[in-house]
Amino acid sequence: MALICFTSGTTGNPKGAMLTHRNVVSNCSAFIKTTEVWAPFSHSDVHISFLPLAHMFERVVQGVMIVHGARIGFFQGDIRLLSDDLNTLKPTVFPVVPRLLNRMYDKIFGQANTSLKRWLLGFAYRRKESEIKRGIVRRDSIWDRLIFGKVQASLGGRVRLMLTGAAPISPTVLTFLRAAIGCQLYEGYGQTECTAGCTLTMPGEYNAGHVGAPLPCNSLKLVDVSEMNYLAVNGEGEVCVKGPNVFQGYLKDPEKTAEAIDADGWLHTGDVGKWLPNGTLKIVDRKKHIFKLSQGEYIAPEKIENVYMRSDAVAQVFVHGDSLQVGGGHAAVLLPVIL
Repeated sequence: MALICFTSGTTGNPKGAMLTHRNVVSNCSAFIKTTEVWAPFSHSDVHISFLPLAHMFERVVQGVMIVHGARIGFFQGDIRLLSDDLNTLKPTVFPVVPRLLNRMYDKIFGQANTSLKRWLLGFAYRRKESEIKRGIVRRDSIWDRLIFGKVQASLGGRVRLMLTGAAPISPTVLTFLRAAIGCQLYEGYGQTECTAGCTLTMPGEYNAGHVGAPLPCNSLKLVDVSEMNYLAVNGEGEVCVKGPNVFQGYLKDPEKTAEAIDADGWLHTGDVGKWLPNGTLKIVDRKKHIFKLSQGEYIAPEKIENVYMRSDAVAQVFVHGDSLQVGGGHAAVLLPVIL
């Protein structure tokens, strides 16, 4: 046993996922293997740590840094001062969550406050995007000097690899920032129960809207969710993971463990995926009605609905959430007509 990482307990009590050294090492080595050709790590790398160490995403990234003898700098503890930390540390490796990328995207377009600036920004983006599609990732083009240099400088000016996970990100935001920042920007998918990641976009990938291919340390399959009309024969179904990165079970909770891992050792994630023609996975739905906010927080709408229903003035309520929106969703409330 290496550690016990507790889940958020969205719909019940938090569960302690039991993870071994083998789990952690296999996930770290799979990430290293995937990135070693295009963006190999070295002892000269600098990683800025601002994501919580209580989450496996950050712990696996730090494991990769330690393996290579790289440096890790910790932020001041105030996310509002993160830009100061970036300018001081000048990191080369920058793991993020979609909420931060959304803020960067909004800030860039917020500063383009005239028609001319917006046109120039769009033109520069299209030029850089065409380079990315040809496999050219750089920060020294004329468009970087004229338009995107300030964006890159705000991150310290040395970022060469970024990794986003923990929640879905808009394809529009991801594609734009790949061009604006001029570095390898990966998107991964996973959960605590498979240590951190089970899929990752490939180096040089320029298409967005998917979470990449399976990592070398695990196998993936889709199984039927017949009640939601997702069938494996159509390339759709619940995502199941098997490999050395799958956890050992929940601490002192054999019942929940049996629900998560079947008799053949497959971890049932609860997420519904779809295989795309290029072999990548797209997450399209959730088996249980739970969704993630852009900062990685789980929300169970039924619990919110139950709070609304305590009011005598509410006859029916339906809570809907969009993982791509900051803050969550909205409630549609039907009030009874009192005659």
